[in-house]
Amino acid sequence: MSDKNNFSVSAVNSYSQVLYELANESKSLNKIEDQVVALIKLISESNDFNLLIKDPTNKQEDQLNIISIISEKFEFNNLLKKFLCFLILKRRLFYLDKILRDFTLICSKKRGEVVAKLIAAKELNDSEIDKIKNELTQNFGSNVKLNYKHDPSLIGGLIIQVGSVMIDTSIKNKLHQIENKMIEA
Repeated sequence: MSDKNNFSVSAVNSYSQVLYELANESKSLNKIEDQVVALIKLISESNDFNLLIKDPTNKQEDQLNIISIISEKFEFNNLLKKFLCFLILKRRLFYLDKILRDFTLICSKKRGEVVAKLIAAKELNDSEIDKIKNELTQNFGSNVKLNYKHDPSLIGGLIIQVGSVMIDTSIKNKLHQIENKMIEA
């Protein structure tokens, strides 16, 4: 089973790297990256689209037709449309979400950005998020691409993760630490 997982990770990376190289060579990287982000959003928000790409019983012809319709409606770059069709023909469309997410990571790394996750117990406004992003940029010495998520289950506080560095100031975590100390005593 780990061989299959290793295959999928290397296949995802290969496809996303190819998309990056082709987009960069055609001088359409920024446009394709924006369209990829929109496509990732579509995958996460539409159950029907998710089923289209992940259900192996879907016919290639149906997948090609739907991708063509979506590409025309959202005015996808021709390179991106051809790439999506190529994935369908190679029976790799079920990797689409992972390929697109890996592609955005490659774009971020090439720009010298560091990807950080911010999870907050309360809803943060744009200025609060920008302030945290600027602090992280100063501390890590490079541009920070911040992925923000609101999670009320934290009760209070923040969780910030930049690479392997994690800062957890959430009340939920503190309560968990107290519980562990009480169990150990």
